[in-house]
Amino acid sequence: MRRREFIALVGSAAAIRPLGARAERPPERILYFTYSAGYRHDVIPLSKTILTQLGRNSGIFEVTATEDTSEFSTENLEGYAAVMFYTSGELPMSGVEKRALLNFVRSGRGFLGVHSATDTFYTWPDYLDLVGGYFDGHPWHQAVTIEVVDAGDPLVAFLGQSLQVEDEIYQISDFDYRGSHVLLRLDPSSVDLSKAGVHQRFYGWPLAWTRVFGQGRVFYTALGHEASVWHDVRYQQILTNAILWSTRKLP
Repeated sequence: MRRREFIALVGSAAAIRPLGARAERPPERILYFTYSAGYRHDVIPLSKTILTQLGRNSGIFEVTATEDTSEFSTENLEGYAAVMFYTSGELPMSGVEKRALLNFVRSGRGFLGVHSATDTFYTWPDYLDLVGGYFDGHPWHQAVTIEVVDAGDPLVAFLGQSLQVEDEIYQISDFDYRGSHVLLRLDPSSVDLSKAGVHQRFYGWPLAWTRVFGQGRVFYTALGHEASVWHDVRYQQILTNAILWSTRKLP
């Protein structure tokens, strides 16, 4: 699919529905890992339901949700095209399981992180190299304006120049700004920068980005705390596009 054709396709919610030719191929399998070693988000059950439905609607992927770390073996991961984290804290993964995950992505598969996936594995430096930054507080939980940093990127082109969302807004520390392609960023004029706990950094407040890890494709978005965000067709489209991109169904 050409880039301009894809941008036109994602311009409406119809892009989430399957195209006729997609049924000819078996769907790609996505492993959705939702173990919470720290704060557990109430929206996780809803997120599983919505991701499953998005996969069915697309006809291109299917989602398997788990909280079992033993799923992270080299043999088992061979059956998946990408792994998605909605996690928190220091997950009880063994060294073997961690290596299997890293090798999986390095070999050319996908990794996606949602919301608190950056609130995970603070003591494992390789994870920072994978995801690109760490959670560093959320001083705002309100309606905000989000800038579309690269309106030409097919993952977010359908959004235009900006969007308004009500959600818990993360700050990111240790951000690998050189190795990350920022897609969405908080418009600082839409929040109170004098609030306690606000950390102003030269890279601002990135809320979605892509990066590479070895031969693999990595996507992260800090959005996704509120149920209303998961119900938002724009957020659903971002996740659908990100899954297709991470599994190389999109350029």
